[in-house]
Amino acid sequence: MNIKVGTDIIEVTRIQESIEKLGEKFLNRVFTANEIAYCESKKATKYEHYAARFAGKEAIFKAISPMLKNKFSIDWTDVEILNDEQSRPYVTFYKEELKNVNIDLSLSHIKEYAIAMAVLIL
Repeated sequence: MNIKVGTDIIEVTRIQESIEKLGEKFLNRVFTANEIAYCESKKATKYEHYAARFAGKEAIFKAISPMLKNKFSIDWTDVEILNDEQSRPYVTFYKEELKNVNIDLSLSHIKEYAIAMAVLIL
């Protein structure tokens, strides 16, 4: 069994500033339409949710990096992080060579920070 782990932490204000400065250009480059709809539905805490998904994608990229030819072979929107009925995050890959990859993901956030951990078992 081969286990790969990725983790990331980010300041919520960095994501908030990027969204406020670059708007849809940033949102559409980093997040899928479903992720944007989810985060926007959170109103007062939407930037925390965006930051958590950003950290989640970074953690996922770190965990799957041994599977990639190079780090530029995957786009931000090739990975989608949503929540199931129990509010647990789950990952969908839209890149063909990653469709069968199963990632366990944990997200957490507070007003100032968002953190994520991704675990991949090969």
